[in-house]
Amino acid sequence: MMKSFKFTLRPLALASCLMLGACMNLAPRYERPALPVPATLAASPVQGSAGLGAGPVADTGWEALIADERLKAVIRLALDNNRDLRVAVANVDKARATWRVERADELPALKATGSETREHTSRTASSSGVASTSSSWKAQLGVSAYELDFFGRVANLSEAALQSYLGTEATQRSVQLTLISSVASSWLTLAADQQQLKLAQDTLASRERTLDTVQRAHALGGSSGPTLAAAQASREAARASVASYSSTVEQDRNALELLLGAPLPERLLPPQGLIGDETRAAQLLDVPEGLSSELLLQRPDVLVAEHTLRADNANIGAARAAFFPTITLTAAGGSTSRSLGDLFASGSGAWSFAPSISLPIFDGGSNRATLDAKKAQQTADIATYEKTIQTAFSEVANALAVRRHITQQIEAQRAQVAALEKSLGYAQALQAQGSGSALDVLDAQRTLFTAQQTLTTLRLAEQTNRITLYKVLGGGARREAGSAGRQDA
Repeated sequence: MMKSFKFTLRPLALASCLMLGACMNLAPRYERPALPVPATLAASPVQGSAGLGAGPVADTGWEALIADERLKAVIRLALDNNRDLRVAVANVDKARATWRVERADELPALKATGSETREHTSRTASSSGVASTSSSWKAQLGVSAYELDFFGRVANLSEAALQSYLGTEATQRSVQLTLISSVASSWLTLAADQQQLKLAQDTLASRERTLDTVQRAHALGGSSGPTLAAAQASREAARASVASYSSTVEQDRNALELLLGAPLPERLLPPQGLIGDETRAAQLLDVPEGLSSELLLQRPDVLVAEHTLRADNANIGAARAAFFPTITLTAAGGSTSRSLGDLFASGSGAWSFAPSISLPIFDGGSNRATLDAKKAQQTADIATYEKTIQTAFSEVANALAVRRHITQQIEAQRAQVAALEKSLGYAQALQAQGSGSALDVLDAQRTLFTAQQTLTTLRLAEQTNRITLYKVLGGGARREAGSAGRQDA
């Protein structure tokens, strides 16, 4: 019977040796899904600032994009104090630590232990009939329940944790890029609303002068009651605009300070006239015709989605490994003696070796269900990855559409404002000569004010479009995350 038992152990030992020499990874090979968008981003070129080409935009730092030194200082303040960014950085640290925990399972954990045991045997229980007390001392170094990863289960769990960490790192870069874009846009919006407020104040002053003229004419019988009422209404409308823009400016500053996570110093407020023809707070990217859509692969949100796909592959590998035996090893070596002084004496050596194997036979379909769930998650994440790229392509297309037409809009609006300024001048001159109506002046003032507001809005849109174009092309996002992540720990 003993011979038969020994004989059956030989093939198991041989199989174990073969597995030691040929560990396998059951994760499917990762293949990046094909881009579900057209091959090129730009149908027509955009001539931007020198040195800011869209090809290497992922390598272009935000400092190269921002031209205004005050805005640069505001963005630095936000990067130092914004709470959302602090949360994102903390999440990266947490994910890195989690990955290090998983990676540690790939190596055996050595533990040193020491113990003393004292045992008292009663007289009635002693074979000699004499009560006795014995002591033993033990010191050893050992490995406890170390899994021999023949089928890559532990390695795949570590890889999944690594991809989760790298995805969190890309998320942090996405938060930072969004923060830079939001701060720049909010600061420019504050500048535009300050300009709108100044325009409203100037318009109010002009309408008050017109009202004063109409009141004097009305007192002399040279102006009708309806004309006076119209002048008063026009003045009150301008007062309402001043109050409205005053409130908007205060709200803009509050919103900006929330992004900054700190008060905005007065010296960093945008100056009057910033949203004008000559002043440029941000540079313009140079986008060549036929720019490859593969540039989108460097966007942080796309990187997050791709790291999720890589983690899915690793999780599938770990789920497949659950169908195979799990072999663990527990071993220890050290010294033992009945007295502390002889603990490390000659002949006190002791060791133990306890390998074990666990073979799944029946689990009620749990392993199969787990594997199916991982595969279903992978299918969903592939769809998410493709939708992320489609969204990125749409954002770039929209930004380029604005860029292609915004200059023409501004030129046309500027020409309209110039024409309306002349029209107002003619109306005022005719009124002064007595051949024109005050109503014509009021109408010209209202039309000019609306056109000037529109021009300021278009100039703001042109400046924020520069920021948006940098953001949607993944500005400053590229990093060799895989190698960096492995070096961090």
